[in-house]
Amino acid sequence: MSRWGLTIPLTGVPLTAHREMVEQLPDLGYTDAWTAETAGTDAFTPLVLASQWAPQLRLGTAIVPVYTRGPGLLAMQAATVAELAPGRFVLGIGASSPVIVSQWNAAAFDEPFARSRDTLRFLRTALAGEKVTEKYDTFAVSKFRLERPADPPPSIMLAALRPGMLRLAAREADGAITNWLAASDVPRVRAEIGPDVELAARIFVCPTEDAEAARGLGRMLISSYLTVPVYAAFHEWLGRGEALAPMHEAWAAGDRQKANQVIPDSVVDELVIHGSVESCREQVRSYVDNGLTTPIIALLPTGGDPFEQVRGLAPR
Repeated sequence: MSRWGLTIPLTGVPLTAHREMVEQLPDLGYTDAWTAETAGTDAFTPLVLASQWAPQLRLGTAIVPVYTRGPGLLAMQAATVAELAPGRFVLGIGASSPVIVSQWNAAAFDEPFARSRDTLRFLRTALAGEKVTEKYDTFAVSKFRLERPADPPPSIMLAALRPGMLRLAAREADGAITNWLAASDVPRVRAEIGPDVELAARIFVCPTEDAEAARGLGRMLISSYLTVPVYAAFHEWLGRGEALAPMHEAWAAGDRQKANQVIPDSVVDELVIHGSVESCREQVRSYVDNGLTTPIIALLPTGGDPFEQVRGLAPR
């Protein structure tokens, strides 16, 4: 089945004001609603609401950090949403970033690959309702068992950018979630996980024909995200190292304004979709044509009516 996802909540829209839009999503052709977790809403609460507003939608987290909750609490929250949306909830987990984990949540960002792997293995067992007593490489759990395991247990997908984590997702998770890539990058990522593994990606969409305004917003986002070491390494692997080197140099020198200015238009246009609503919709479709299973639209603010834009971006 062809999937089409939307990131909720929308920027600048109160959470409770989403009800009418979320109720309409299935009729518009959307199959999925996904959340994120940085410094806005948590990843689970909007999905609790969506589970009641639109019972047809598949719901997913993209992503919940593996460091910011204890393993048991993470299993409990996932099981709760899975109980509310039986067979329709995907728990997307990942390492997140040092800023979110250490600077904002006072946790050590140690061994991200191993911590992600260990959390994935713990969750597989715990969400199946089994008692877990296990010493993993990065943490230990003793005699934990969910009191309310969901039936069926939720799917688990893993945030992955480069080959090691992508292959782990293909081997042990139900799919891979990636971020900040161009449609032309999808075959490279797909090659690491094989043809049959679900691949989801958040795609930043700015529906405006004011290209300079869209690029200005895109540059701010790119310099904020792609200077994070894991994203810098991802784009080095994808072949953008040389194009982004001036941004990294300016950022390291503390000159954020210059870092934004030296990002080439071509890179912005690859990574942030903009143009008319119809053009944006077709650009999202190009990701699917290149091998993406689940596009997750992240609507960027343009000053237009976001609900009208969501309707216009629905699949045709």
